[in-house]
Amino acid sequence: MSKTVFLIGPGFIGWNVLELLVGEGYTVSALVRRKEHAEQIQKCGALTVLGKLDDKELIAKHSSESNIVIHTATADHLPSVEAVLDGVKSRAKDGKSTIFIHTSGTSVLDDGAKGSHKSDKIHSDDNPEDIDALADDAPHRPIDLAIIKAKTELGAKAKLAIMIPPEIYGFNHNHKRLTIQIPTITRFALKHGYAGHVGEGLSVESQVHVMDLARAYIILLHHLEGLPAEDLANPYFFCENGKEFSWLEVAQHVGNALHAKGLIKSAQTKTFPEDAYDDLFGPDTPAIIGLNSRSRAVRLRKLGWEPKEKGIWESYEQDELPQILAESS
Repeated sequence: MSKTVFLIGPGFIGWNVLELLVGEGYTVSALVRRKEHAEQIQKCGALTVLGKLDDKELIAKHSSESNIVIHTATADHLPSVEAVLDGVKSRAKDGKSTIFIHTSGTSVLDDGAKGSHKSDKIHSDDNPEDIDALADDAPHRPIDLAIIKAKTELGAKAKLAIMIPPEIYGFNHNHKRLTIQIPTITRFALKHGYAGHVGEGLSVESQVHVMDLARAYIILLHHLEGLPAEDLANPYFFCENGKEFSWLEVAQHVGNALHAKGLIKSAQTKTFPEDAYDDLFGPDTPAIIGLNSRSRAVRLRKLGWEPKEKGIWESYEQDELPQILAESS
């Protein structure tokens, strides 16, 4: 199989994946929205395709021309995933196999806790029946189900896998891209004068550094390249570094860091009032930063993957917080 990759979403996650792919000799084409970003991606050694996620014909075309497709743009855009699947099916009709790795997220595990408690439920990716039992309308699940359906239809004609990362942290100084959740909580604290949490903040989530995650895509890709399609019965792959945090802990670290710099008057945390959710994630705030989402990446570890990057709070204080503060300087 030739090493041609169509990568959708060379941003916070995908840009790092792209550089690793180029470094290994893959020919990478990346879908980008802006000319300025395209120029940056080209400097990294990749080709670029100007377009948007809603450009279904464009995405289907480039998917049909690539034997590897990796989607890291978002876990919640069904039209772009449908376009990829159209391209994969077109290749299958011509007798060509495709590897497709889609990025979902462990918000799919949300139990509706809204910060009220720490769940005892831990999901493992070597137990696919547990994941298949999740509600069809769980976050990200409708898109995941479209892929599962296509996987069943295609059988041995394609290899479809779903990467399911938890809270992603970390920073690449060359890219200047940040994750979403903890920076948003930080910006809220700077605006409102306190670090907060949903409910009591007791819900717990797994975590992974973005560079550890990027390496996981490469390890998964190599695994799929050598795996007969009929042997890929389980499409799910979690990716976490073995550590967890509560959302109360997030608020405490944010509050302490900002208070130490004299940016807020007190490090004491508070519960976010619902009328402030518009400065966070709107009505989805409890599902995004108040959820229990505990996962175990058993399968990647069996493939030799292991986390190597700095911890979440070291990364926050050394890398992410300075970048957040630079935004308003």
